Amino acid sequence: MSHAKRLIIVEDDAQFASALQRSFERKAYEVRRTSGLAETLRLADEFHPGYAVVDLKLAGESGLACVEALHQRDPSTLVVVLTGFASIATAVEAIKLGACHYLAKPSNSDDIEAAFAKETGDTTTPISPRPTSIKTLEWERIHETLVDTDFNISETARRLGMHRRTLARKLEKRRLS
Repeated sequence: MSHAKRLIIVEDDAQFASALQRSFERKAYEVRRTSGLAETLRLADEFHPGYAVVDLKLAGESGLACVEALHQRDPSTLVVVLTGFASIATAVEAIKLGACHYLAKPSNSDDIEAAFAKETGDTTTPISPRPTSIKTLEWERIHETLVDTDFNISETARRLGMHRRTLARKLEKRRLS
């Protein structure tokens, strides 16, 4: 059965998923969206996607379960994991479970489409240290804590041990996407 240009987006952020869907539809993909594992499995059986974009951190569950389930249903489905919480451990697990690529947010449809095209490894990839800046690490920790507290700024500030106004100023400088 041909499933070329059929894409499932598994994302619990409806606004981001909608923007991504529109972008892929402009590229002539037939797109369906889901926000969790059960819905993804049902849709995969009906829709037979050739491609999938899976958010790593879904509301109440891990996107890795979706990656594994999609790969088990059809190993030819190219799955890209998209996350705001990139780590080596989750990248390794995503690839082991069947993802063809792992991208950190922010990524757009061009980045994702390029990742689909690179379904095999590249032995010429340069190996170089890429240290993460303290500001980037701080921002990632703030964002992770915000998500864990359902974007409650007061609770996030308390958990991070900083004054609420300090956190608010940091958030104003670097808006969430």
